[in-house]
Amino acid sequence: MSDIFWLIPLIPALSTLILAVFGDRLPKKYISFQACGAVFVSFLISLYSFIGLLNISPEQYPVVKNLFTWIHSGNFQANLSFQFDPLTAVMTLVVTAVGFLIHVYSIGYMAEDRSYSRFFTLMNLFTFSMLILVMASNIVLMFVGWEGVGFCSYMLIGFWFEKHSAANAGKKAFIVNRIGDAGFLIGIMFIIVSIGSTEFANINHAVAGGSLSPGLVTLIALLLFVGATGKSAQIPLYVWLPDAMEGPTPVSALIHAATMVTAGVYMVARLNVFYTMSEAAGFIVALIGAITAVYAATMALTQNDIKRVLAYSTISQIGYMFIGCGVGAFAAGIFHLYTHAFFKSLLFLAAGSVMHALSGELDMRKMGGLKKYMPYTYPTFLIGAIAIAGVPFLSGFFSKDAILTAAFANGQYVIWALGLSGAVLTAFYMFRLIFLTFHGKERIQPEAKKHLHESPSVMTVPLSILAFFSVVAGYAGLPVVLGKNVNWFQNFLSPLMHPGHEAHLNLTTEWLLIGVSIVVALGGIWIAYLFYLRNPQIPHRIAARFPFLYKLLVHKYYVDEAYDTVFVKPAIKGSEFVYQKFDLNVIDGAVNKTAAGSGWLGKTLSYLQTGLIKDYALVFLLGTIILLGLLIF
Repeated sequence: MSDIFWLIPLIPALSTLILAVFGDRLPKKYISFQACGAVFVSFLISLYSFIGLLNISPEQYPVVKNLFTWIHSGNFQANLSFQFDPLTAVMTLVVTAVGFLIHVYSIGYMAEDRSYSRFFTLMNLFTFSMLILVMASNIVLMFVGWEGVGFCSYMLIGFWFEKHSAANAGKKAFIVNRIGDAGFLIGIMFIIVSIGSTEFANINHAVAGGSLSPGLVTLIALLLFVGATGKSAQIPLYVWLPDAMEGPTPVSALIHAATMVTAGVYMVARLNVFYTMSEAAGFIVALIGAITAVYAATMALTQNDIKRVLAYSTISQIGYMFIGCGVGAFAAGIFHLYTHAFFKSLLFLAAGSVMHALSGELDMRKMGGLKKYMPYTYPTFLIGAIAIAGVPFLSGFFSKDAILTAAFANGQYVIWALGLSGAVLTAFYMFRLIFLTFHGKERIQPEAKKHLHESPSVMTVPLSILAFFSVVAGYAGLPVVLGKNVNWFQNFLSPLMHPGHEAHLNLTTEWLLIGVSIVVALGGIWIAYLFYLRNPQIPHRIAARFPFLYKLLVHKYYVDEAYDTVFVKPAIKGSEFVYQKFDLNVIDGAVNKTAAGSGWLGKTLSYLQTGLIKDYALVFLLGTIILLGLLIF
């Protein structure tokens, strides 16, 4: 295993280089084969390395491959080195497996796009950057992958840059993430100064050994979490993710399921020692996650754009992952990341299939009755919705229940209640989407209906595979109430997690909590059925009765408008002021006056270069007379 696992990120990197240099001259079939094949080979190596990991003892974690010394200045050193341990194994398998299926789906979805090679070049670069992030053995190399996924998201969200909205969405994602990354970078600097090492093993050992003061541990933990709120779209830096839907749908699936937004959760889990050593930082992570889970879910209730509903759903589900990490159940948080990768990529790709069938239509108010036209997309979409809603026996139920149970067991009853509220809202808005899109009266526009069709097999086969894993993936982490050894996922990750306060519940309480979660999920689905199938007038009556609340949700609490007023417009006006007063007068003035002075000097000197021999003879004579005069006197 140690001989080849370091190749996992390098194979997509090589593919990216080939496509970047030769892509425009290659046929589409070769581009497709090369791009998808590179990610698939990385998946096979990840699987092989994962199997190898099962055959070594936890004391041997992590397996490290140091390629060479990357930075060496004085006492500071950072290596280009990769590591492989259970957390890395989970992340590489998720990134490569889900990424491969999204790549295959993209062959059909992007078949007619004129920038086909550019798309796959960026997709492979995205995959490479995420693999660097999750496999780096030190925090400096992790930051390279961290910024790499930020750059790729900017390029892919704005992929159709001819559209003004797409270009703006790409810039918004880039700028908002730079704000979060500033905090993350400051946190890294504190680690380097206070610990003197960038390797995760050394950082964990130093923090666990008490080398840092409690206040400094909390400060670093919160600074790192600022970066996580940007990458993983949590309050207050979540605003870029809904607009990211301007990119192609496979990009949305990759960002939401396998890369980008999972980076913050991975980082907190990787540096879990900071959040177990600082109760305050852990509580803030859990609280932000819980508030975001509910807050984003409320915004999804009134959205009519099918992809934006899923975008707010992602923000909400990432909140659950942070609840798990914040209450010390890091394995549960990563478990939800793992299950979420399957059902969220499924939902986005199924939404893309709907758009493909309706010639790009996104508005659910112009859909309805699609069930009979899309015999493959509908059942897979339904499985994804059931999974994310937390219905028993599907993957989302197991991972979400593990997080809520951990919050309750640790005495975080407010966090648990918020998580439960988010769960009922999730079930409601997801089945609102299902009922408006696939059931009820047809509201399809005549032009779109002419071309209505099921997607080709290159798109529906990945949907079927993802639907299968959306059902079975959760069985890797069965509830502990069934026995200590049934939660294989938690047992696999536990050697990497710094031991914190572990609370236990009696069997009756645990079964009761499971029952409450089931009732909440089914209750949300039943309410959606009442509102959108049995009596579709109810939502209209509620909106008419509470117009202020309805407008507040439709306009997403006016947060974008508030940010625009408080930050964007003052920044633009300030920039214009600096431009007028400083750039034009000082910068441009200095450049222009330097040019004008040079022109004047050249023009003046040109009088000495007339090209007439008599003028030169006269000057020579005058010079001779002056020289003789100086010699005489």
